[in-house]
Amino acid sequence: MALETAARRLAMLGLLQSRPEWSGPELAERLGVTTRTIRNDIEVLRALDYPVHATRGATGAYRLGAGGRLPPLLLDDEEAVAVAVGLHAATGLAGVDESGRRVLAKLEQVLPARLRSSVEALTRAVGRAPENIGTDAPDPEVDPAVLRQVATAISDVEWLRFDVAGDAGSTGDAGAAPDAGGAGEAGNAQRLVEPYRLLSWQRRWYLVGRDPVSQEWDVWRLDAITPRMPTRRRFSPVPPPGGDLTAFMMRRVAASGWNVHARLRIAAPAEAVLARINPSVGAVEAISETESMLVTGADSLDTVAAYIGMLNMEFTVDSPPELVPLLRAIGERYLRTAAASAP
Repeated sequence: MALETAARRLAMLGLLQSRPEWSGPELAERLGVTTRTIRNDIEVLRALDYPVHATRGATGAYRLGAGGRLPPLLLDDEEAVAVAVGLHAATGLAGVDESGRRVLAKLEQVLPARLRSSVEALTRAVGRAPENIGTDAPDPEVDPAVLRQVATAISDVEWLRFDVAGDAGSTGDAGAAPDAGGAGEAGNAQRLVEPYRLLSWQRRWYLVGRDPVSQEWDVWRLDAITPRMPTRRRFSPVPPPGGDLTAFMMRRVAASGWNVHARLRIAAPAEAVLARINPSVGAVEAISETESMLVTGADSLDTVAAYIGMLNMEFTVDSPPELVPLLRAIGERYLRTAAASAP
């Protein structure tokens, strides 16, 4: 009976975790007991410091509150497998591999034998192809502490002060606001911004924010910034440019967020070019009804050259001049290959 009672109370905790609110009769029906037993079990859980709150009414309702002692994490079979596989796949944050292994070891210790073998089979069988296919640069890592501090400032609607390594983290030209304190560490620039959103794209993390003085919006790479002490200064949010922070981030990264940039005159209308590219590839400006300018970028000119060919459109290089000999070398290589491969 003692084991049955303990198992029932654990099952009750699992149900309370699964949705915001349960009525007494609902819990009683799911657990196969009376509502009186449910009330008694709730009191026992409260005595163990689980924050179970009750609302008054004809039947009464219960919900698991925040705080107190952390309830056990109760997962069904599919959830346990999903968490284990997700931990194996976690990348992009410094320290996640190590902490993920610790969590996975704890999880595997409590998995039933049938699930442990399934997880082991999945992790042996599932591999990873490169996800960062838009660049030939190594994947940067973001310290989880930086991610937490920036996310907290966004959640608390507070100004965020941070150093940018060599001022390379910003994709635009928004300057440091007054009260930002000028330069940070040697070689760094300090920024004070209204933080609005954290976005992840191509295995990189970006912060979208607004300069409170110039009122200019900009985007910063999280792997290039070091947050300062919390400002504790709240701000009143304003609508983002175009109403879509994700679209704004993609445009900014395409136009100025790469290591190298290129301006290409395309012999096609802007609409035709836009139909061929992803918004992250670049910004397109109409020159005439038959010509347009594509402003694009990448982590290297080799990547720019590779993606230009995928347009399948005639073009000339407006800048940079270093791109021209690279295209010539690639073109000559293709011609030699075609000549050698001809029947």
